[in-house]
Amino acid sequence: MQKNVLESKSVFSPAYWREAAMQLKSVRMLCIAALFIALRVAIKSFFIPVGENINIYFGYLVNALGAIIYGPVVALISAAVTDTLGALISQTSSGPYFFPFIFVEMSGSLLYALILWRRKLSAERIICSRFFVTVFTNIILNPIIMIWYYAWLNNGKSYAFITIPRVIKNAALFPAEACLLVIFLSAMTPALSRLHFISAEQSKPVMTAKHYVLLGILTVVAIAAVLLYIFVYLPNK
Repeated sequence: MQKNVLESKSVFSPAYWREAAMQLKSVRMLCIAALFIALRVAIKSFFIPVGENINIYFGYLVNALGAIIYGPVVALISAAVTDTLGALISQTSSGPYFFPFIFVEMSGSLLYALILWRRKLSAERIICSRFFVTVFTNIILNPIIMIWYYAWLNNGKSYAFITIPRVIKNAALFPAEACLLVIFLSAMTPALSRLHFISAEQSKPVMTAKHYVLLGILTVVAIAAVLLYIFVYLPNK
């Protein structure tokens, strides 16, 4: 059984990163990482477009699950491999490969691992992990890379750092994505525990009434933002 020796250690502790790096010496972890890379590459090709350069993806479920199992170091490497393979496979349909997009993939994996690996898998922690990925990776980092991408293409197009459609899209999706992530990881933790991928001390996430109230409030706020965008912003644009 895997011991939960890092529960009380900070991510700034050298012991934390030594233990995370040790996962690279585990053949089992490397095989699991390879499996998750294949899953993520396959899922990357499925998305729902909702606007220019704005798509709804579902790979974050696999991303978070992998980060829980093998930690931040392997998560960073697997994210880099996933992005590279995905770009090479879809290069003909999505345009030329732009290396800095690799940091978008890596940042999401790193955040999930830092928040969830070797920690108690409470609903609050899982919701927080999705929140930080939504804000930092989707709303902040990805637009920065997009600005760099358009400058590199030099095609005359520009890309705004923060756009109202992007913020509203992420705000509207966050409650549902967070709830789905909690449900998904709650369903997976018994199997992870039996396979000794997580320790017995890591509790199964449970959605309580306060979590549903919080997500309900966030959903109402997101719906209000979408309605304001449709009926106020667009007519006056």
